[in-house]
Amino acid sequence: MVTFATRESVLAIEEEMPYEERGVARSIYERLSRTEADYPDSPAVSFQLFSGPTDKAETLTWREVKAKVTQTANLLRQLGIGEKDVIAYALPNCNEAYLTMLAGMVAGVVNPINPLLETEQIAAILRETDARVVVTLKAFPQSDVAQKVAEAVKHAPRVHTVLEVDLLHYMTGIKRVIVPLIRPRNPGAKGHHADVFNFNREIAKQPSDALTFEDNLEDRVAAYFHTGGTTGMPKVAQHTASGMMYNGWLGSALLFKREDNVLCPLPLFHVFACHVICMSTLSSGSHVVFPTPKGYRGDGVFDNLWKLIERWKISFIITVPTAVSAMMQRPVDADISSVRMAFSGSAPLPLELYRRFEAATGVGIIEGYGLTEATCLVSCNPIVGKKKVGSVGLPFPYTTVKILEHTKQGPVELATDEVGEICIDNPGVFTGSTYTEADKNHNLFHHDIYLRTGDLGRIDEDGYLWITGRAKDLIIRGGHNIDPAEIEEALAGHPAVAMVGAIGQPDSHSGELPCAYLELVSGAKVDKDELMAYAKRHIHERAAIPKYVEILPELPKTAVGKVFKPDLRKLAITRVYDEVLAKNDLKTRVVSVIEDKKRGLVAQLERNADIDESKLTNILGQFTQPWEWQ
Repeated sequence: MVTFATRESVLAIEEEMPYEERGVARSIYERLSRTEADYPDSPAVSFQLFSGPTDKAETLTWREVKAKVTQTANLLRQLGIGEKDVIAYALPNCNEAYLTMLAGMVAGVVNPINPLLETEQIAAILRETDARVVVTLKAFPQSDVAQKVAEAVKHAPRVHTVLEVDLLHYMTGIKRVIVPLIRPRNPGAKGHHADVFNFNREIAKQPSDALTFEDNLEDRVAAYFHTGGTTGMPKVAQHTASGMMYNGWLGSALLFKREDNVLCPLPLFHVFACHVICMSTLSSGSHVVFPTPKGYRGDGVFDNLWKLIERWKISFIITVPTAVSAMMQRPVDADISSVRMAFSGSAPLPLELYRRFEAATGVGIIEGYGLTEATCLVSCNPIVGKKKVGSVGLPFPYTTVKILEHTKQGPVELATDEVGEICIDNPGVFTGSTYTEADKNHNLFHHDIYLRTGDLGRIDEDGYLWITGRAKDLIIRGGHNIDPAEIEEALAGHPAVAMVGAIGQPDSHSGELPCAYLELVSGAKVDKDELMAYAKRHIHERAAIPKYVEILPELPKTAVGKVFKPDLRKLAITRVYDEVLAKNDLKTRVVSVIEDKKRGLVAQLERNADIDESKLTNILGQFTQPWEWQ
């Protein structure tokens, strides 16, 4: 096959043959069977509970993975799971999470859930997906996952079985003795209606040499991934087996080699880890390593990262900008000569951070782009070929990207380097049925084909895609559109700054004014006045210069390292409203900011019977963000 290197090479790959003739596996189990037959004794997946470079790890070969996936899928069928029934899992990274993900797709529809979510959000997702079986942790020290899930199951009446994973078997020595003595209680596990069983004990009872049911090779929905869930009203995207196999084919054909050892400290409830990495390693027969249950967030992971790379002879590092920033705060103290590339996704990578990483490691970074609604992969910078730092590279073969502008006459395709909404079509897009809730698919496609991503971008003269912002992230100052990326890129260039999140704060005159929240490099010291002066020098658009800058100990982030801007907007609303309330001698304050499905962010005020409510209504009525009494 032609090497993925330029726009012309992408066209050449497509012209070789239609995608349907590529011989891609038709189901997850068929793909697993092919890989196991080709590389039975090669390592498939490794997990270590602790981050030390000599700590115990468990490695499964492809033969062992197939046997355990077969057992797990057979157990799920025995528990009454059919092709359209949902198996949810709320687990930190571990080999059992990996097995559940694959087996859930074989037996039914798998639904990974972020275990960091609160009980109410987990319960909402279980209800939205109509889950029947839940795989989660057995109560374990320094974790509340088991307790949250047990409580959530009480509010998900269709769940009939809970399978518990006990991390104790990954432990050795005195820790293995102590944990049972200090294991926290989980009274909720006896308070719900579902049966509770030990995951490993139950799968061991099942045959491992063959499925007890026929593997359906017709395409079907095999996974649900929630795209939010932080408000209790999640959107759930549907992923077909063919879409996941497309992601796996891309990884195996264009990115990974069979000999690669891939370090993936990203969570196994997110498409980046599950589809980009796991499907690619499954398709290529390469080896993926998961360090600690919390990945990059695990104790000691960043301090030991270079040594872990040396231990596992890592050739491909999977990362995100926040993790790259943390890596650059630690010296390279190990032999990392095995590394040939790093893959960064989830958010734009600042140019200065790229340069620091390359100078410190001698390793290049390729940036990619994908989204949950499209199963995942859309584009990336080619491993062989020109890397344009700041771009998300070339659209993959069999992926069509259009930059469209919505007009009264309908969508209009824009010219080279013109900014509009990124709209895509590829085998990962489930056209017309992206979300489980039909109403959420309304107006989601242009021409009934191209998925509207909500991302703003442009395509340059070489065919490279550039993300310029989120349509909904635009700061609108008196009708003037400001791209927060301009503010973030400028402030990220300051040597003391690790990460930046720019948003629009409420303003009674202009609607919004730009403001910026920053996280500093460890040990760095800088004051707000210096940062404001730096912003004025480096932000060329006067209207985009932030009116307020605040340094936080740590920016709120999603599980894959993106700055979580809803939390920053809540901080800004609270600060601005409290200031105007105090200025007008109104004896109340904002106690919380909630997200309402119809009204957006709503400020909740502390009730005070003595307050002049007419005056309060007049003052806060000058802002676009609504308020209510708590």
